[in-house]
Amino acid sequence: MKLVPLGDRVVLKQLEAEEKTKSGIILTSQAQEKPQEAEVIAVGPGTEEVKMEVKAGDKVIYSKYAGTEVKLDGEEYIVVKQGDILAIVE
Repeated sequence: MKLVPLGDRVVLKQLEAEEKTKSGIILTSQAQEKPQEAEVIAVGPGTEEVKMEVKAGDKVIYSKYAGTEVKLDGEEYIVVKQGDILAIVE
């Protein structure tokens, strides 16, 4: 199965959380902060008002509490509106 977003929605796969701090301290899974960086997996067609600016494969930063978490075939994804994407990481 695959997710095909509608309208101005985008499917994201969250990047892995850091397991160590910069000073080398190893974090437990409870202490790890969910990253706000993700990879774009699929992009909807957009709407007459919204032109899609991201494409599959882009790395992006998105709003902390945005979207809906979805689990499909054992993988976790987040479906967000394009407006919840703050920046493309180059």
